[in-house]
Amino acid sequence: MARRTKDADAVVTGAGSGIGRAFARELARRGGRVVCADIDEAGLKETVAAIESAGGRALAVDCDVADVAQVQRVHDTALDWLDGPPRIVVNNAGIGAGGRVVGDAALSDWQRTIGINLWGVIHGCHVFVPTLRTAGRGGVINVASAAGFTAAPRMGAYNVSKAGVVSLSETLAAELAGAGVAVTVLCPTFVKTNIFDGDLIDPGAAGLARKIAGIAGFSADRVARTTLDAHDKGRLYVVPQLDAQLLWRTKRLLPAPYTRVAGLLGRFAPDPEEGTDR
Repeated sequence: MARRTKDADAVVTGAGSGIGRAFARELARRGGRVVCADIDEAGLKETVAAIESAGGRALAVDCDVADVAQVQRVHDTALDWLDGPPRIVVNNAGIGAGGRVVGDAALSDWQRTIGINLWGVIHGCHVFVPTLRTAGRGGVINVASAAGFTAAPRMGAYNVSKAGVVSLSETLAAELAGAGVAVTVLCPTFVKTNIFDGDLIDPGAAGLARKIAGIAGFSADRVARTTLDAHDKGRLYVVPQLDAQLLWRTKRLLPAPYTRVAGLLGRFAPDPEEGTDR
């Protein structure tokens, strides 16, 4: 297939850091202009400055993806700045959450996690896909997580949000079949980013995840390159790490034993401090 990501003008949400910044920089390196959206204005400026210092072109747009009106503003700004529709849309913005079992995790944590991780992607698809469909070309990359299929204990809200992104991507791929618009969903495990610094992750769980990512995690740049190359090949699923691939296959071949083992391992996790409001 033709390299869809070469010289591809793009929109990337969550571009102020981590995987989003890596996507934005790699798309610019491949020759495209990049509209970078994020709620973190300081991070956005750093991303745009990095792209421009390397000879690329980028535009920063402040955006909370949980607000569809702000996503629509990114769409309209992008079409104006690019003088036409983008070729690639990366729905990446997200937050980490975890550490408590269902029933102990605050409902406000569920609402915030799903509002950003799932509704943010829904908003991005709702706003941009009709434009891409009309153009008859392009691609959508949705950033999910291996959590979307591993369903690890104490990560209920995060798991649900990412499973929703996987399901949405599969649905979208079917709806866009033959329309000239490709869909890819990224499902990594540990990536060396700042996602573990969020206030919705129990400090103990965050510290452990940060250590694992530091030892075994992929760099965000590597994940972005791998995903864009897979998108060029028309792949729907990108499961970049070996551990994620093993979990993917194990759960599908042995679903009941997988769930029992996951539950037993989850019981070894230390309980967070009491006192979370519901």
